[in-house]
Amino acid sequence: MTDLFTKSIKIILEHQAENGAYVASPSFTNYLFCWLRDGSYIAYAMDQAGQHASAEGFYRWVNQTIARHAYKVDQLEQQLAEQVPPAELSVLHTRFLLNGDEEDPESKWGHFQIDGYGTWLWGLCNHVRMTGNYGLLREFRESINCSIRYLKLTWQLPNYDCWEEHPEYIHPYSLAAVYGGFKEVADLVEAGIYQDCPYPVAEYAAELKSYLMQYAVGDGRFVKHIAPAVGKKTPQPLVAPGVDASLMGFSVPYQVVEPANPLFTRTLAEMQKNLVRADGGVYRYKADTYYGGGEWLLLSAWLGWCYTVTGNIAEAERLLRWVERCADADGNLPEQVTAHPLAAGKYQEWVDAWGKVASPLLWSHAMYIILSVELKNAYS
Repeated sequence: MTDLFTKSIKIILEHQAENGAYVASPSFTNYLFCWLRDGSYIAYAMDQAGQHASAEGFYRWVNQTIARHAYKVDQLEQQLAEQVPPAELSVLHTRFLLNGDEEDPESKWGHFQIDGYGTWLWGLCNHVRMTGNYGLLREFRESINCSIRYLKLTWQLPNYDCWEEHPEYIHPYSLAAVYGGFKEVADLVEAGIYQDCPYPVAEYAAELKSYLMQYAVGDGRFVKHIAPAVGKKTPQPLVAPGVDASLMGFSVPYQVVEPANPLFTRTLAEMQKNLVRADGGVYRYKADTYYGGGEWLLLSAWLGWCYTVTGNIAEAERLLRWVERCADADGNLPEQVTAHPLAAGKYQEWVDAWGKVASPLLWSHAMYIILSVELKNAYS
């Protein structure tokens, strides 16, 4: 393992709060929160690196945070029963202050984003498998079951995607994350390991997968958005926005489909054609304008993870080395690099509004750790 691997672990540990929360980026004002999605990937990376106490600390923070805000799910269920669209602040939030408080309700940044709740279930189940600490499942049963209930209520509702955009749509990546959470819990239930689940979570997973295979497919691949059902109209896959790099999650890690599934291989091929810069990294999506739409390190490592799983070790190695070259002199990995932006004219607007690109971004370091470990395992 390289020095950057060791440095990445150190950076994550240094910026984990005493209560277990991982700050998204310690030097970027708008990222001084803990996202369940980012945090779960970071915790998974720490488990992969043998830092199990750090990962457990994060899951304990999630457990406590969900318990604090679980009353909202009762209110949400009542609203939906009365056919009242859920208000933005009536849902469980996507990000929290490090002490577990909700963000300022006046924030214009959207709160309704479900993928993180699926991802924490996925991550927690993997954590207990890796560590054998199955007692956490019973200890966390109320927050686990609250999350399952919440996701069952909300997964067919329009909400923000994983990039905090497009609240008017349903998002296949988000649903893949929810599926991953449901399926991991269902597997533990079936194995008799998790005995405190009052919901038919395996049925929930099967229903969600059926929905994805019916409505998240267009032009022979997975799509970025689904237009929700309106009246008698069924949900509609939206092909026009093009492919999104987050769709890697359909197979790695959430296993909605196997890596060899033609829908997934065609999705990856479309990504390679439109979102991967030759000898460079991975863009989020073709129309990205955030900081000019640069190449994202976490997505580049994620694609390397996919390639490792599918046996394309040479390309996975190339992406690992590219990420390493993006580190600064102190070993910090940024969110994105903008030397080859998709929308150069938009870069300065974001710098003027928010400052320089976030660095270090803990999620970037986490995905680098994951790819490093996956490649090491592929060699052994």
